[in-house]
Amino acid sequence: MDGKLRDNDISHVVEADRAHVWHHLIQHAPWSGSDPKADPRIIVEGRGMRVWDQKGKEHLDGVSGGVWTVNVGYGRERIANAVRDQLIKLPYFAGSAGSIPGALFSEKLISKMPGMSRVYYTNSGSEANEKAFKMVRQIAHKRYGGKKHKILYRDRDYHGTTIACLSAGGQDQRNAQYGPYTPGFVRVPHCLEYRAQWDLEGEEYGIAAANAIEEVILAEGPDTIGALCLEPVTAGGGVIVPPVGYWPRVQEICRKYDILLHIDEVVCGIGRTGTWFGYQHYGVEPDFVTMAKGVASGYAAIACCVTNERVFDMFKDDTTDPMNYFRDISTFGGCTAGPAAALENMAIIEEEDLLGNTVAMGDYMLDQLRALKDKHAVVGDVRGKGLFLGAELVADRASKEPMDEKRVQAVVADCMAQGVIIGATNRSIPGFNNTLCYSPALIATKDDINHLISATDAALTRVFG
Repeated sequence: MDGKLRDNDISHVVEADRAHVWHHLIQHAPWSGSDPKADPRIIVEGRGMRVWDQKGKEHLDGVSGGVWTVNVGYGRERIANAVRDQLIKLPYFAGSAGSIPGALFSEKLISKMPGMSRVYYTNSGSEANEKAFKMVRQIAHKRYGGKKHKILYRDRDYHGTTIACLSAGGQDQRNAQYGPYTPGFVRVPHCLEYRAQWDLEGEEYGIAAANAIEEVILAEGPDTIGALCLEPVTAGGGVIVPPVGYWPRVQEICRKYDILLHIDEVVCGIGRTGTWFGYQHYGVEPDFVTMAKGVASGYAAIACCVTNERVFDMFKDDTTDPMNYFRDISTFGGCTAGPAAALENMAIIEEEDLLGNTVAMGDYMLDQLRALKDKHAVVGDVRGKGLFLGAELVADRASKEPMDEKRVQAVVADCMAQGVIIGATNRSIPGFNNTLCYSPALIATKDDINHLISATDAALTRVFG
């Protein structure tokens, strides 16, 4: 931190925040009333993997901006400069026309996604998923008399905050109190082997978890199912890496019943798992890929719904029909800062070999988490892919009884007090908000990871003994 903000009194900023800002995912009561018990936290500056709050306290950020976003770290002047230069030249024009950064980034992005071909720019991950849902519904009306409209989603997966996205949400606490939901969304079972629904393991479990999707398809009627929407690695539902055998069988099922495959890469996309996209670990060929968070590492807002030419062609095959196109617009999908930032973000990942670093540091961190598991009986399972990792806490290893959410959050709070920011599943799945979550920037070093692990070790010791 350069000291400028720390040396100045910014108490008025804190009070303005307390009085007027409605924070995300926060119960505000401790900050309000005649005798508030705490101040809202204001993050004022970031460099590399470190951020500073309004009191000048330094924190190592192990969650890339809180929600898996700042993949290349803070303080990247080349991205900021590219955004500034583009804003002066042209800040915005509606997506009915093109822009230079929009065209160039789409070309660059598609070069990393063999089999995909078209980029639809939008505002957020939720909206990107919503666009895919709308495309599926429109295809159903165009080709199947509206019948093949249902969209399958998986238990524990999360796809966003709109009502339609919540309707496709496998996290019941996030969905609670927001119904009635959009009809036509149907849940399929999760694929977390640690919480196996059948007495199977390894590839046998993976195939069984995929076959459970087929059972739902047959129960609903294959002629009613338009798409299957899945995260490649489940994020907020507990950092669930799919078991061996799962994804090939999923692809086979989709092709068997002519079901479009929608991969939600909002968290995993752009390097988080050590490949450009999470699905690329598994050899699947999606019809839709949605992305947001890491696309520009938070330096500008951007989200994309990417399709293959098969999907795109369905919206231009009959020029005599005035309704035969995707009748949709996303206002801020026309912003040019997003693709300008995304181009620089991707260049940094390439030039600094951050995919290679993510693989190496991810393997190292997973080994360190396994060492924590050996030391602390409260750690029931560790799992992850690249720099996207979790540690599930249990009250009893034999029974796998989930640890109480308050005690899990106590570990997170202890790390915060140490100046280390980690995450945890939070008010998502009743009874199973028990997984510590780590997603450090792709620039992470062994020293950074050792710092995250040592803070977690100390916190586990203090909270659980």
